Amino acid sequence: MTLRVERDKASGVAVVTLDRERRHNAIDLATAAELSALWRELRHEEEVRAVVLTGAGRAAFCTGIDRGVSVPQPPSPYSVDDPLLAVGPKANDLWKPVVAAVNGMACGGAFYLLGESEFLIAARTATFFDPHTTYGMVSAYEAVYMAQRMPFGEAARMSLMGTAERLSAQRAYEIGLVSELADPEELLAAALRAATTLAGLPPEAVQGTVRAMWSAKQAALQQALAQAPALIALGNLPADRQAALFTARGEAPAPRVR
Repeated sequence: MTLRVERDKASGVAVVTLDRERRHNAIDLATAAELSALWRELRHEEEVRAVVLTGAGRAAFCTGIDRGVSVPQPPSPYSVDDPLLAVGPKANDLWKPVVAAVNGMACGGAFYLLGESEFLIAARTATFFDPHTTYGMVSAYEAVYMAQRMPFGEAARMSLMGTAERLSAQRAYEIGLVSELADPEELLAAALRAATTLAGLPPEAVQGTVRAMWSAKQAALQQALAQAPALIALGNLPADRQAALFTARGEAPAPRVR
């Protein structure tokens, strides 16, 4: 198992932890399948009324898809086989509130999870970045999710600058991506405090409000995501050139944190 799930019947909160600390909680195919199955399972558990999502350790919340994952792609530019498309709660029809506790680096494919959480609480040491362009890849799904949560210019800068820059937790808080900052040792407690409050309210009202808020942007989100397969097929470099850029990255200077 690559997830750790702790259910507290007294509070009504489930804590879901990405449990691949040695891989910076990157998502492999097993993790993707477990996430999808878990969200669908939680729909039926009445005793779980709110969820906290975090990563094991303090170094990383999630660094996206594991570099060791190989997914053969169809030849059509209108189709992309993306194992992360179904890792989020909303993609699996879960309308219980999810609070993301961002405990370290969050980058690339982590945005599928952050993009489908209700709000983010971050450790003061957390950072956010999108490495796609550095490695000759189009940031499509990730950029769309972040453009829904951040001012356009900030989302564009993060999506385009690749590994050259990282967004600090403080800056993420200032622009509204993060709703609360906490010291690393207090992060989980802060997220549990918010989730416990949500779980203590009438679930019908909470879930209805979650659904209403997402309906406000769902049409635009789906239209934007529909463009992603063709953009990725047209803009991504061949796998061997991506690998060469990834290898060369070891010689690059340290990223600027802003």
